[in-house]
Amino acid sequence: MVQPLVRRKKEVKKRKHFDRHQSDRKLCVKPSWRRPKGIDGRVRRKFKGAIRMPNAGYGTNKKDLHVLKSGFRKVVISNVADLELLMMHNRRFAGEVAHNVSTRKRKEIVERAAQLNIALTNGSARLRSQEDE
Repeated sequence: MVQPLVRRKKEVKKRKHFDRHQSDRKLCVKPSWRRPKGIDGRVRRKFKGAIRMPNAGYGTNKKDLHVLKSGFRKVVISNVADLELLMMHNRRFAGEVAHNVSTRKRKEIVERAAQLNIALTNGSARLRSQEDE
């Protein structure tokens, strides 16, 4: 099994959800975030005890963006030729077989990925072992 070149401890700084101000009090105010723009708004003025607004400090480190737990970055593969692109970068990127690929093509992609030592995130999807009769 191929291992990633760099294995970083991923730190994700993300709050669950920023709800819109007063969405818990009024039915007509939906919880999807909108920036408060009123002249007297305590949320906009960042008073103590008011709900927090989303800002740059909640973002994830750019080195950790789009990195899977395994340490790879994901590339969608739709045919065998796409695997050739990952041949040089098999320690940094892992392939993911596209959802609309048939079972027959999927089997070819999985076999070729094993030959090229390329990691697949969903290599066992839609592959059923056939029993000998």
